[in-house]
Amino acid sequence: MKAIGTTASRTRRLVTRTLAASVAAGALAWLAIAGSQGSSTAAAPEAVADEAPGYAVENFDYPNADKILAEQNIVLKRGDGHITLADCASGTGLLEVWAREKTDKICFAVKGASGWLTLEIPSVYAIKGNDYATEVDMTVGTEEKSFDVEKNTWTAVGEAADEEGREHMLVEIRTVK
Repeated sequence: MKAIGTTASRTRRLVTRTLAASVAAGALAWLAIAGSQGSSTAAAPEAVADEAPGYAVENFDYPNADKILAEQNIVLKRGDGHITLADCASGTGLLEVWAREKTDKICFAVKGASGWLTLEIPSVYAIKGNDYATEVDMTVGTEEKSFDVEKNTWTAVGEAADEEGREHMLVEIRTVK
């Protein structure tokens, strides 16, 4: 009988200690919460959603177009990112555009299976193609003309291909591998 009483007594002490520890932990937690809410230096809660980044929506505008216009006087409007303005000394395989109003050629790197770029370069008269099948659209007055650029060779376009020698503005480049 003594063994049963001893076991029951030990169990009661264990339960009492556990209950006392739980009550003490709860009281400390309540004091911590109540104390921080009453403090005048506590930071106000902030909505997490206000700090989250917005949705990314592609508008196809050419990045840094304003800077390029200011520095190089080239209007780059929109594209799919597969035709980009490039330094002509950066390598081979570039599209090269010659315009009468520029002292040097303007180069474009082409990547991917296909690409397009809308832009404005006045007085374009020749384009050297690369490994891509390239077609360019040009305007002269209200008229729009398209030219196929031969691969890896110079193609006369714009005023060089116009019977009247009128100035043409390059407005779009399209490529397909």
